[in-house]
Amino acid sequence: MTPEPTGQLAPTPVGHDLIISRTYRASVDDVWASVTESERTALWFGPWRGEGAPGRTVEVQMAFEEAASAPWIPITIDACEPPRRLAVSTEDEVGAWSLELLLAETGGATELRLVHHLTSTEHIGSIGPGWEYYLDMLTAARTGGPRPDFEDYYPAQQAYFESLAA
Repeated sequence: MTPEPTGQLAPTPVGHDLIISRTYRASVDDVWASVTESERTALWFGPWRGEGAPGRTVEVQMAFEEAASAPWIPITIDACEPPRRLAVSTEDEVGAWSLELLLAETGGATELRLVHHLTSTEHIGSIGPGWEYYLDMLTAARTGGPRPDFEDYYPAQQAYFESLAA
């Protein structure tokens, strides 16, 4: 089954926010643990090491990337407001990345919104499918379901995300 892209693009004063959401039948505390505890992030994104606190930099291993070496990348924790908001930033060869995870629980279900603050939509055709993939990896880790295949996301969802920026 081919996954359908769900991302939305919202203009901001300094660019755009790419917003992708998933809802889990779980408490906000449980979903928060899935996105902040190294043992649990290792199941869908990669483990992290270091002292996790606002203003600190941790290293996250990109465990599910194509690179054979599974590189460790530095990520700065800009804000951490358990169990509702985590804001992080990093810089790589593509540029600076600023991300937020926002969680809200209603009626026994928790919505997780990933917000990627973009200063340019130049690479949205690859960024969007990547975040869809990782959030579906999170879903698979939480449910024990099969892991998705990145090739079902990129380039299959590239045109969808590029059309958001058109």
